[in-house]
Amino acid sequence: MARVPYLRREDADESLKPLYDRLETERKVPTANIFLALTHAPTQLDAFLTYANSLRSADLSPRLRELAILTVGHATRSAYEVAHHQSHGLKAGLTEEQLAVVADFEHSGLFDETEKAVMRLAKESTLRVDVPEETWQAAAAHLTSRQMVELSLSIAWYNSGVRIMGLLGIDLEDTYPDPFANS
Repeated sequence: MARVPYLRREDADESLKPLYDRLETERKVPTANIFLALTHAPTQLDAFLTYANSLRSADLSPRLRELAILTVGHATRSAYEVAHHQSHGLKAGLTEEQLAVVADFEHSGLFDETEKAVMRLAKESTLRVDVPEETWQAAAAHLTSRQMVELSLSIAWYNSGVRIMGLLGIDLEDTYPDPFANS
């Protein structure tokens, strides 16, 4: 159960209407619970959206970005993150079969060397913070310095996101199945 009420457009102060307009233009409708909770801090939510959008327009391939995000979600067991990013993964070219084995990517033949290196970096950074040089170099062998910085920013950003969701107790919307329901 959420630790702050979800502030819906109809219950918000008139001054927040442009923020809801932005959410409805840039994000899914109906507005996701994470954003409804963050509307209590409108200045930070506005900056949050801008930063998240910058990551989506980066040079890093959307496929690799989504694999990193999904790996962060699985490593932290964030049902909210995984559920919301499975559709993004599909749009980025991942298959249903790949989505089903992200948590066990090391033992799957469905990911190539680059994908596994990116996922390993995301997992180790999430669980250990400091990653071994070998893990960094395995990913860096396939990406430019710019892409490595963008990947690092994405991994760190989504790590902050899962922690925000956990702290605020964000509920997974009924329209999304819980990816961990049977585990």
